[in-house]
Amino acid sequence: MPSTPPRASRSSLAPALGARGRARGPRRLRGLLGAAVLAAFVLTSWIPGRGRASTVAEQRARLPPPAACKDPVAGVWKSHSYDDTFRDWTIFTLVVERVREGEDSFEGTITNDSWVAEAHESSPPVCRGELHYVISMDAEGRVQDGQINFWGVGKYRVDEVPCGAWNMNYNLDHFSGQIDPEIMEFQSVNNDGGRAINDPVVFRRVRCNEGESVDDEPRISVAPPPFYPPDQDEGGCGFKER
Repeated sequence: MPSTPPRASRSSLAPALGARGRARGPRRLRGLLGAAVLAAFVLTSWIPGRGRASTVAEQRARLPPPAACKDPVAGVWKSHSYDDTFRDWTIFTLVVERVREGEDSFEGTITNDSWVAEAHESSPPVCRGELHYVISMDAEGRVQDGQINFWGVGKYRVDEVPCGAWNMNYNLDHFSGQIDPEIMEFQSVNNDGGRAINDPVVFRRVRCNEGESVDDEPRISVAPPPFYPPDQDEGGCGFKER
């Protein structure tokens, strides 16, 4: 994730006060702070979806259906989450490829498509000057007893900046979590040594890797009975007139 930008200096925001203003400063400051707190409460209460967009249920609802692949781990995994602290949406894409058949070592890539927007803008809006970037990196990983660890290696690449300007560093991502084979998901935490500290992220496998077979083994399918029973040549009670 990007490095956290520095906060503005408090002294640069404070207005200059004369001698008379300094005498009444504390009282006026308390009044201004009270008004600011009230305004912030009203604003955050009014913004639709504020503070709710990063729940596990909402992350799941945004993702495509799971893909059934022959390999229990390899494939394309995606997440789609919102961080209301930094006002940014993020779609992570993990391309996970098995290094060798029969081993639980993996390699691939991690791609981060992020844009600054409001909580209801789950797709990138028309450019308004706020940052939208696509960053990728090579990755390695291991799976043991269903526990996946997948992390960035080497140097990150700034693939695209469709809006705004990129002027930050980026810490390589590191995801870990327990894979649920029934729904092909893992609830991960991201730790990049910077902004992301145990950030909860839900991943779902949405596609098999190119050239890999899909798990199309037959499943038991129970068809509902017909509304009318089939016609019979002799006997029986039917619902249809002959």
